[in-house]
Amino acid sequence: MKAVILYGDIMKPNIIFYFSDQQRWDTLNSELMPNVWELGEEGTVFENSFTCQPVCGPARACLQTGQYATENGCFWNGIPLPEGTKTMADYFNENGYDTAYIGKWHLASDRAKGLGFHCEKTAVPKERQGGYKYWRAADVLEFTSHGYDGFVFDEDGNKIEFTGYRADCINDFAVEYVNTHNDEKPFFMFISQLEPHHQNDRGHFEGPAEAIEKYKDYPIPEDLTFLNGDYNEEYPDYIAAINRLDENVGRLVDALKEKGIYDNTIIIYTSDHGCHFKTRNFEYKRSCHESSIHTPLVFGGGAIKKSENKDSLASLIDLPPTILDLAGITVPESYSGNVLPVNEAEAPERDCVFVQISESHIGRCVRTQNWKYSAKAMGSGWYKSKAIHYFDDFLYDLRNDPCEKNNLVNNENYAKVLQQMRNLLSREMVNAGEKEPKFHKALKARKI
Repeated sequence: MKAVILYGDIMKPNIIFYFSDQQRWDTLNSELMPNVWELGEEGTVFENSFTCQPVCGPARACLQTGQYATENGCFWNGIPLPEGTKTMADYFNENGYDTAYIGKWHLASDRAKGLGFHCEKTAVPKERQGGYKYWRAADVLEFTSHGYDGFVFDEDGNKIEFTGYRADCINDFAVEYVNTHNDEKPFFMFISQLEPHHQNDRGHFEGPAEAIEKYKDYPIPEDLTFLNGDYNEEYPDYIAAINRLDENVGRLVDALKEKGIYDNTIIIYTSDHGCHFKTRNFEYKRSCHESSIHTPLVFGGGAIKKSENKDSLASLIDLPPTILDLAGITVPESYSGNVLPVNEAEAPERDCVFVQISESHIGRCVRTQNWKYSAKAMGSGWYKSKAIHYFDDFLYDLRNDPCEKNNLVNNENYAKVLQQMRNLLSREMVNAGEKEPKFHKALKARKI
């Protein structure tokens, strides 16, 4: 991988990774997210950005380790990072950076082995904090808070209560870090918001109360409206929460500018996965469909060169090597992703993105610019992370069917395309350390 040569006198930029939860790609626009949109205007927007694991904990494990979930072992929401795992924070700590983590962690509690180790509502032990030095977080933030009010913990396990809209309060910790950091060293700060994710114990998205009415008639995306789901009831809260995230990004940018460090800072904004509002299965994610895997991705900040929006394929697995590369840190050979072409870096173009799906089922998906193919194994995705035998599940012609209304997987007219996509998926699975799969025709494929 070719290292990025940074410009000017900026050799060690501050890097802020701003992470939303369950945010669809099509919510990134100048009306709903003007502040993040402006970051993209001065930097890079990847319009074809996709998760590599459409579920919370596994996606976060992929980010912290630079490896697919089957490589790092965290394939469902109850497996902690393995002891001794080297995270992004460790690499930054070793290379002269201060590190900070704020918000939702989801990588400490262990529910896979008997009764396991639980800290969903208690402090995450220091040895399970991923090497981050500054800590204002909870393992499962939706267990320690609601849309309004709650608490997190500091690096020493002290409870810190907050009052107000949760996204505002999490952002307050980030602003506080910026304002109090001594700037003798650059920093890497990871901000993991829960919004716009639904509140699990209430079964409801929780936008800021004063803004929900504003979005009651916000247009429902076309890929949802031809299917049954809960989008009519939930979309106003969802959109209001996303708009508030954008306001908070704006507040953070203002803090950087007021302190005079914006020009030496890179800001990356993305999400762990999207949201299909119970249209593709009985919940919101764990699906191969665009609404579940397609995410916003923006590189901005004063230390990013302006470039045209990129339509090349990008994966969540590409972000760890890209982030290290932007800091001038050698990318470990163990990392599975590519360095993305930001700041005019030379990088290989992807011909596809690879997605592993777990918990609800053992699924594998590959998506090119024009096609998507997904296969499904027998058995539970809660107890097994991989398989050998997979059955055709979905095949979509994205150019002619962007809303994925017509599953072609059993259509004989597309047998050649199906085989090509099988071969591509097999290649990606082997590259991710899985055994070469055996594919079988779907006995009864879903129409959509």
